Amino acid sequence: MTTREHTRTVAVGNRKIGGGNPLLIQSMTNTRTEDVEATCAQILRLEKAGCEIIRCTVPNMEAAEAIGKIRERIHIPLVADIHFDYRLAIAAIENGADKIRINPGNIGSDERVKAVVDAAKERNVPIRVGVNSGSLEKEILKRDGGVTAQGLVESALEKCRRIEEMGYDNLVVSIKSSDVLMCASAYELFARESDYPLHVGITEAGTVYSGNIKSAIGLALILSKGIGDTIRVSLTGDPVEEIRSAKLILRTLGLRKGGIEVVSCPTCGRTQIDLISLASRVEELVRDYPLDLKVAVMGCVVNGPGEAREADLGIAGGIGEGLLIRHGEVIRKVPEDQILATLKSELDAWQD
Repeated sequence: MTTREHTRTVAVGNRKIGGGNPLLIQSMTNTRTEDVEATCAQILRLEKAGCEIIRCTVPNMEAAEAIGKIRERIHIPLVADIHFDYRLAIAAIENGADKIRINPGNIGSDERVKAVVDAAKERNVPIRVGVNSGSLEKEILKRDGGVTAQGLVESALEKCRRIEEMGYDNLVVSIKSSDVLMCASAYELFARESDYPLHVGITEAGTVYSGNIKSAIGLALILSKGIGDTIRVSLTGDPVEEIRSAKLILRTLGLRKGGIEVVSCPTCGRTQIDLISLASRVEELVRDYPLDLKVAVMGCVVNGPGEAREADLGIAGGIGEGLLIRHGEVIRKVPEDQILATLKSELDAWQD
């Protein structure tokens, strides 16, 4: 099986996918791409959150022409997402897209696919070959009685071969399904057959709540086997949430460092502070600190210090007061209404 250390290396703008390079976090805009102002504003928000590659849909020629204007104003590689119309793919490439995402099966004839491939080859623009359960060929569906992991992999390999026969192999592959176990199985099967770098994710995962659960399970199954070179957490909501979730998933799996991890107790009858609100405010507070720390939020001054021992910093609440804890040792007692400010001062000092 080809693990991420041994996949091919593909350059996307100023970033590299595969070949043991760090896993990159992607998202996709949900603005109208032809609305350059709105699209750039959203991408800049995503950059600030930690997005490293961004994809925009290109449903018409106006959107394809907007790609160049958008690219001039952002700082991360821009991927153009194309369906059906090969002319839009060519126009997006000509307007400076750093990568294009196509499903050769819906682009049409070999002649049209080759026109796209030739344009990409001329500028050395990578192609992401995207296959998902909703786009599987009718013959495969009929043969297998529906969508299967094997069918998805067969479809992806066939599309890669089709482009290879046109003289191009600067490819990234994605094989997505909303069925978590099927998706994980498909990626593992593909990694046994090919060394193309893989973009992984659970498609149509759902809302921020359900989508995060499905994505966390699916990505953990895939990434923990050494598979996957770039990821997207697909959520129905603000795409900034996708970046926050992706970063946490990668940190939890030990695949990325940096950023503060917040741990908090689940509350019990001993809790003497509004811990639910406090933990949420702490998560919001630490979001923009580039520190590789663990912060514990505990609701009980009896067990808080001990339970926070493995954290770099901790706070524990009592009746009208709170404790600031460093590596399990209480270093300060403060009034309840000053707990958050005290933690912020400590983080500021740590950062300096």
